[in-house]
Amino acid sequence: MESQGESSELVAKSAAMQRVIELAKRAAKVDAPVLLTGETGAGKERIARLIHEASHRAPGPFIPVNCGALPENLIESELFGHVKGAFTGADRDAKGLMEAATAGTLLLDEIGEIPPPVQVKLLRVLQDRQVRRVGSTESREVNARIIAATHRDLEEMVREKSFRKDLLYRLKVVTIEVPPLRARSEDILPLAHGFMRRGCQTYQCGPCALSAKALDRLLAYPWPGNVRELEHVMERAVVLAEGKPKIEESDLPPELLGGATVAEVAEGELLPLAEIERRHILQVLERCGGSRKEAANVLGIAPNTLWRKLREYGVIQD
Repeated sequence: MESQGESSELVAKSAAMQRVIELAKRAAKVDAPVLLTGETGAGKERIARLIHEASHRAPGPFIPVNCGALPENLIESELFGHVKGAFTGADRDAKGLMEAATAGTLLLDEIGEIPPPVQVKLLRVLQDRQVRRVGSTESREVNARIIAATHRDLEEMVREKSFRKDLLYRLKVVTIEVPPLRARSEDILPLAHGFMRRGCQTYQCGPCALSAKALDRLLAYPWPGNVRELEHVMERAVVLAEGKPKIEESDLPPELLGGATVAEVAEGELLPLAEIERRHILQVLERCGGSRKEAANVLGIAPNTLWRKLREYGVIQD
């Protein structure tokens, strides 16, 4: 399960993420299986929730399960249920997650971690819409929408014979690739502000503002941990910056400070005019102590124009 999925943030300022949401909403209209691919922490569970919430199954349960976190000897009973006496400790009948998700959606996160014997049974469920509890000879109808997610290359796993080709074809009726955060830089600052505000509310402390240098560091960092990492970084920054008017560079973790800033990376390069303007405006705002009125006077533009540009940069939220 991905922590972004637990929160309400679903930011799509970037064209890449807008395409993902458009495809997710189209997939929500039918009950076909969906396969979500993308790096760990990119927000696959949040897209799965969107599909569920935009579908006719929205009133039903949304049940996420991380297949990689389930012990191999228990994954079959967790998914399909078991009957009393099926194994040591099975002192009563128990429905599995497939049945628990009836009229709703079951997200099988890290689907690539499911062992081959369970893959066979999962394929049968997808084909027949029926499940047989461990230790039972009776089949039960299930009515759950299946969404699978993975950060692994399932096609490569098929070639390695560690994942069934027929199961992959069943799962990827609709495939949606969630792009990494570094490929949708327009989403970084809006996400950061959202996580920052939530951190302020959670810990009942401030500040709820970012310095221009901190913004620059957030934009320059490649975010190998994606949205999940950004969430943790902002939570940490809110805690460390308590009592200060803004989150500064020093409030960010060391890994964000080890590389060059956006300005340093681009030194000597030919930049688009819009990027030069953005950096200049943020630098002026920083030197004016965050005063938009003073910065507008220095820049020679109307305060409303400055407000509009800062909103475009993600410095001001609607």
